[in-house]
Amino acid sequence: MLRVAHLKAGPLPPLTFQVAPGSSLAVEGPSGSGKTCLLRAIADLDPAPGQVFLDGAERNEVPAQVWRKAVRYCAAEPAWWTDTPRPAFNLDNSQTSRDAGVRLLRLLARLALSDNHLDRSVAVLSTGERQRLALARALLDEPRVILLDEPTAALDSANAALVEELLKYLLLSGCCLLLASHDQGLIGRMCDARLQLAKMPEAEKLSRFAAS
Repeated sequence: MLRVAHLKAGPLPPLTFQVAPGSSLAVEGPSGSGKTCLLRAIADLDPAPGQVFLDGAERNEVPAQVWRKAVRYCAAEPAWWTDTPRPAFNLDNSQTSRDAGVRLLRLLARLALSDNHLDRSVAVLSTGERQRLALARALLDEPRVILLDEPTAALDSANAALVEELLKYLLLSGCCLLLASHDQGLIGRMCDARLQLAKMPEAEKLSRFAAS
């Protein structure tokens, strides 16, 4: 269970809500309303007053590296700090990394990518390829909470459908998803609840709806 209590992220008013395992929350609002600020605060990437709990453990009581492994943020425009993707996955010859390597190949296959993509220059990869590789990178450690910022914005319909199917599988496995997106079709198919952020931070509403 992810529980947010009186979290003050960026320009937003203090927010309180929770997301159960296997559930997905849409974070909606116009550009500049604070969606990215909220996701980054939950991931403990930016300082934000308030509390965030995962299964009863508060983020400030958990080492930052451990928290960010369990609560993983995936940016709309992912950064790459290596010339090719492979070194960013931190795989070595240990048994743990070999197991992770098997998981990685499975993730790549589900996203219509191959092992060859890991050795191509990041500069020549398409925007969609970089976005799908970043999603695989975010999921490799099997996080329990996944914070997704416009996960299909750069993808064509076929690859967006692959991402959506992977996210549905993660929900079935018990992950919590928070999804910031302007894609109402994606939200309607994926999410159990909506957190609506206003352009100005005077309004905040959490509403339930039936996923289609």
